[in-house]
Amino acid sequence: MHSEFETTGIPDDDLENLEELEQLEDLEAEAAEPLPSGNFVFPEPLYYLKLDYSSEGLYATHNTLEIAKGDHVFVQTRYGKDIACVMGKARAPIGIRPDDVITIERKATEQDLSRVKENREKETIAFKSFKEKVLQHKLDMKLIAAHYLLDEPKILFFFSAENRVDFRDLVKDLVAIFKMRIELRQIGVRDESRITGGLGVCGRPYCCHAVTDKLRPVSIRMAKDQNLSLNSMKISGQCGRLLCCLAYEHDWYCDARKTLPNEGISLRYDNCNFRVSEVNPLTRIVKLNGEDGRILEIPADQMKKTDGKWRIQ
Repeated sequence: MHSEFETTGIPDDDLENLEELEQLEDLEAEAAEPLPSGNFVFPEPLYYLKLDYSSEGLYATHNTLEIAKGDHVFVQTRYGKDIACVMGKARAPIGIRPDDVITIERKATEQDLSRVKENREKETIAFKSFKEKVLQHKLDMKLIAAHYLLDEPKILFFFSAENRVDFRDLVKDLVAIFKMRIELRQIGVRDESRITGGLGVCGRPYCCHAVTDKLRPVSIRMAKDQNLSLNSMKISGQCGRLLCCLAYEHDWYCDARKTLPNEGISLRYDNCNFRVSEVNPLTRIVKLNGEDGRILEIPADQMKKTDGKWRIQ
């Protein structure tokens, strides 16, 4: 994989970390199918919903209901019909295709919300029972969350494990205890962080938990495009994978760089040859090193590209 990267200008310490960083990439990063370009039109109104128990985001629509931020509504999820919280109207959908939009069936009633509260109490008991049975069967698995579906008799258990787990006997025991359908979902480290939440190195809540779980897979290329140090300690999150904000911010950096000169190019200014040594898309400051030893920091607005060449105005 190293051949995919131009190593010129990358510090030796960063190069040594490339193999380690490859282990932090999302496996589907290169195989991810590109999303539509944005020429399609989403239905109006379009709402962004969130499942409280898994922090998964959903996009939904309805033409007749009066829906406001904070409302709870019934929708079809991949686990079954359940309640989701309305986060507000979506003006710029992230990471979805038109056929991902679902329809809101109805608003939740006071009775529905009362049952949700009761279920949360039962989920605490289910969580404890699950852990006891895991110890009894000596299974190497970590329970992350338990959830009772509201519209059908089924309990979801989200767990993480280093390897595949044969939990058939565990399911039989759980069915005998709860007398309803049991569904076990093995999730990855990113999903675990999304469900549990927490604070990232920036001091803000995890992007996957508080912003959106629809981000594209994260690759080392994204870190390189953002001029970040290829150091696993600096660009990996609490989950041990590459920071998901790299994907969240990647498009902005790519667009910003289109209006800036590339590092390494040469230009003539004040009777001296200069080379662009650093470009900061955030501050839009371009740093240049001159043959005469001078170091200049020029606002990008003072630079213009004409006839394929950059010049300082």
